[in-house]
Amino acid sequence: MTFQRARSEEQREIRRRAILETTSAMLDEMPVAEVTLNELSRRVGLAKTAVLRYFESREAVLLDLMDDRTTTWLAELDQELAHGVDLGRSALERAEQVADVLSRSLAAQTVLCDLYGAQGGVLEHNVSVEVVRRHKRASLGNLAVMADLVRRHLPEVGDRAELFCLNALLVGGALSAYTSPPPSLLAVYESEPALAVHQVDLRTALRVAIITSLVGMLPRS
Repeated sequence: MTFQRARSEEQREIRRRAILETTSAMLDEMPVAEVTLNELSRRVGLAKTAVLRYFESREAVLLDLMDDRTTTWLAELDQELAHGVDLGRSALERAEQVADVLSRSLAAQTVLCDLYGAQGGVLEHNVSVEVVRRHKRASLGNLAVMADLVRRHLPEVGDRAELFCLNALLVGGALSAYTSPPPSLLAVYESEPALAVHQVDLRTALRVAIITSLVGMLPRS
């Protein structure tokens, strides 16, 4: 893919979307830590300096992509919760159903979990105040949408829904770092299976964390 210099806002947006889509494709092949501006510019067909006209840094690209992917995922989660939660059940039963749906859905979003895992320690560094401001506004908007989805199916959590959702995303990010062991660790597990007793399965670990949090937030009868 090669581009001529953008002459209009519409052309600039086309370039911007191409950069985000190329980065998204790279993340389907490699972890966040391995994404570089040099490789991104090569794949998108722009000079590195040209990429930096649209995004001030690698981290700025990844933050925008994280916000976009979260928005897309939440639209899918809306449908999944609608089909997976029976509103006629008790609060405890619905909490278990929400935990089932949310853990399955979030665990399938391996790239998004990787991005959340890198957010605080990596992605929110090397960016300007304006980039962080835009990202935080988008993040809070997505968090509000997610909290509304949870309250729709489990209204008993009330105003604690946003805190629950934030914790679920942070846990997903933290756990994702342990779900793809490096070759050396896999070799150890293969040679001595007893050492793999606590090897992390993302969906299982997420469900435990989510159901524990949700049940703890339910009002006591």
